[in-house]
Amino acid sequence: MKKQIFLLAFALFAAGAFAQQDTLKYRISLKDKATTTYSLDRPEAFLSEKAIARRQKQNLPIDSTDLPVCRKYINEICQQGVNIVMTGKWENFVTVSCNDSTLIDRIAALPFVSTTEKVWIAPHPDKPSMATDRDSLINRPTLHPDSIYGLAMNQIQLSNGDKLHDAGFKGEGMTIAVIDAGFHNADKITAMQNIHVLGTRDFVNPQADIFAESSHGMMVLSCIGMNQPEIMVGTAPAASFWLLRSEDEYSEHLVEQDYWVAAVEFADSVGVDVLNTSLGYYTFDDKTKDYKYRDLDGRQALMSRQASRVADKGMVLVCSAGNSGMGSWKKITPPGDAEHVITVGAIDKKMLLAPFSSIGNTADNRIKPDVVAVGLGADVIGTSGNQWKANGTSFSSPIMCGMVTCLWQACPNLTAKEVIQVVRQAGNRFDFPDNIYGYGLPDMWKAYRSYLAGKN
Repeated sequence: MKKQIFLLAFALFAAGAFAQQDTLKYRISLKDKATTTYSLDRPEAFLSEKAIARRQKQNLPIDSTDLPVCRKYINEICQQGVNIVMTGKWENFVTVSCNDSTLIDRIAALPFVSTTEKVWIAPHPDKPSMATDRDSLINRPTLHPDSIYGLAMNQIQLSNGDKLHDAGFKGEGMTIAVIDAGFHNADKITAMQNIHVLGTRDFVNPQADIFAESSHGMMVLSCIGMNQPEIMVGTAPAASFWLLRSEDEYSEHLVEQDYWVAAVEFADSVGVDVLNTSLGYYTFDDKTKDYKYRDLDGRQALMSRQASRVADKGMVLVCSAGNSGMGSWKKITPPGDAEHVITVGAIDKKMLLAPFSSIGNTADNRIKPDVVAVGLGADVIGTSGNQWKANGTSFSSPIMCGMVTCLWQACPNLTAKEVIQVVRQAGNRFDFPDNIYGYGLPDMWKAYRSYLAGKN
């Protein structure tokens, strides 16, 4: 049975590659899973051993959201003449591609279809659709013998993450998924060769080279996974990583949230513990799809709804707050408005707010961001293989993500939701949170000590 499931997943993924030739993509939301051939009494037929074990360890129920999208529904949708791009089981939808919008009218009339929404239109054919060139490598990073962390010392020391490392908690045995836009040169940079990468997956375009696409994910990865003493050591240097691409930098459409959903569910299936996503969306090429402040309730954006389920599956999601603090929008960006996630704002190494860091609260008045970390003048590895400085909550998120991973390694009896709450409680503004710093800068050593005290 497991073999059949993985073959089906591969077939759907291959269909996504074929669908790149089409010019339209639609999200087909379904009413139910009434024709499923699976049973909640036999989760091994549709969940991996690691996914089941994670739920059992945290006493989490396996429910209907875990059931795959009904194969009968998928087949009937295919019969209308469209191609399957992907499916999302937690939110129960199918994303399809075609060249004829009238096909969607026929699909909308099917009795099991709830709604349909256009989520992508092909850009002009003259525009690029994938990267073909790579930046030049230098691979001569500067040594800083005064610290094993190199210049990155402050960005972990501010939260006492180095004390977790000194106590032996560096992320060993933990798996992190980095969901991003690409990992340019990460496979060629000498200083990154000892990062333990379990695998990669491109949900945007399987024909693309994930190591030729955007450098953004590579810099994000360096914040967490670097393990080169005196050059740079990240915040979880002994963790293992899945590198997943969901962001299409060549256009901005709702379908990128569909790709992100697929990446999250893939991460669940391969046994990931913690996810980092330094992505956020509030404006699109189709301006009718732009979000408004009132939409920041954790339920409007697809990826916010998906993000809110992550902890229910036993994983912790760490995400960036956004970089709109100096613009007209100013607010956090989905999925940063989701419930049960750690949304991270940015400060500098003097603990002052980065002016670009997006602010909260959510539309339903929940505290956001949750916490802050260094995101102004953050130390990263650049595409040349040498050290760079970078600005953005894109980097405060992974810096925090690695420390959260090490904390969870140190506190293995905590559930995902308990980890999130412990991190908030360790913030230096926990007693007086606001919509700028959230609960503040967490002290990870304090969080660990509190965990130990609670066990006694």
